[in-house]
Amino acid sequence: MATYALQIAGLVLGGVGMVGTVAVTIMPQWRVSAFIGSNIVVFENLWEGLWMNCMRHANIRMQCKIYDSLLALSPDLQASRGLMCAASVLSFLAFMTAVLGMKCTRCTGDDEKVKAYILLTAGVVFIVTGLVVLIPVSWVANSIIRDFYNPIVDIAQKRELGEALYIGWTTALVLIAGGALFCCVSCCNEKSSSYRYSIPSHRTTQKSYHMEKKSPSVYSKSQYV
Repeated sequence: MATYALQIAGLVLGGVGMVGTVAVTIMPQWRVSAFIGSNIVVFENLWEGLWMNCMRHANIRMQCKIYDSLLALSPDLQASRGLMCAASVLSFLAFMTAVLGMKCTRCTGDDEKVKAYILLTAGVVFIVTGLVVLIPVSWVANSIIRDFYNPIVDIAQKRELGEALYIGWTTALVLIAGGALFCCVSCCNEKSSSYRYSIPSHRTTQKSYHMEKKSPSVYSKSQYV
């Protein structure tokens, strides 16, 4: 029962991580306008994402434009686009693999050892996906902070950390936690199955004891002869 609860918890965390990965990939709030210097009072907010940039005018209307070319992006955003797309695919594959390894799933049979290997695979893929999400988010955040404190960069070109980066860090932690749960469940299933097959049952032990008691040994027969 406890193992099944851990499976459900891992699947929920994996599903939340999968949705978060797709949301971070789509969101345009990777880089936002920095309100410093003469930009303290502004009527426009600029958002820069992996696929588009958006301009919001005085909290009334917002205009978004998709990037004309991939080469127009900075190197960190170019790499982040590829890594986040890979993370989205990996999170979906890990989630579907985890569903196949669940205790309530019947299409993969009732062999607990096979399901333990399936859950272990899903857990490892979830952990790898969390690391893949963590790399681009941290990379973009590092470039934003470096440019923000660089005196050579113009104030109008400086940006702040957007909401997508914070959601990305949370998503990475959720994916790693879900993968760790599945790995723990897999190890517990393997230990329980090995323990079950190594120790004979009490009924079998009693039966063998009675059989030995009933059948006299060859030495005792020779004494009677």
